[in-house]
Amino acid sequence: MGAIFKRELSSYFNSAIAYIVMAVFFGFSGFFFLVTCFLSNSSSLSYVFSNMFFIIVFLTPIIAMKSFSEEKRQKTDQALFTSPASLIEIVLGKFLGAFTMYAICCVIFFVYGAVIQMFTPANWAVIICTTIGILLLGGAFLAIDIFISALTESQVIAAILGIAAGLLINMMTNIVSLVSSYEWLANILNAISFTNYYQNFTYGILDLKDVVFFLSVIALFLFFTIRIFERKRWS
Repeated sequence: MGAIFKRELSSYFNSAIAYIVMAVFFGFSGFFFLVTCFLSNSSSLSYVFSNMFFIIVFLTPIIAMKSFSEEKRQKTDQALFTSPASLIEIVLGKFLGAFTMYAICCVIFFVYGAVIQMFTPANWAVIICTTIGILLLGGAFLAIDIFISALTESQVIAAILGIAAGLLINMMTNIVSLVSSYEWLANILNAISFTNYYQNFTYGILDLKDVVFFLSVIALFLFFTIRIFERKRWS
């Protein structure tokens, strides 16, 4: 798994993906930091983290789009799956490589905290809690996007479907209001709404329920990805 992880992570920096993703992530987060903290004279990063939800919807598919689709396109997937590594190790290696790329982007929030600290005491407990939340949110999106990448050999299609899935998740609260007359359906949608679980982190609330939800989404979609390749291996 370690070799796959290193190969996956280095592939981002050997192409333009890492630099484009970091530039967009730092650019938008910096803009939100300027507007919601400096111009508003606030020491809270809550609005920065809240606004980044929408940006993450677009960035995580770009990070994950090549995970398996590129292997299929180059016909290297057979060599990968006949290697000594198990399917679990392969999928986890791919996921951890993508997640590490994403986590590198999230380091910028500690820089913003240090900038705030220069002017007024920063609430580091809230910053750390919210960073954990945005890492879990990104991990859940990446697991979904890797699953989508395993379904196609086109990076473009994987990215488009990943963005579509992310936008659907982002609009979940709006959909709930539209189906409010169907209480059972509204309850189900509320129970799987990423926004509901992520908002607690942006307020500095570390609830075990929210952590378990995102970890469950990650585990579920990584399991689905493994199952896809298990079926192909046996067929």
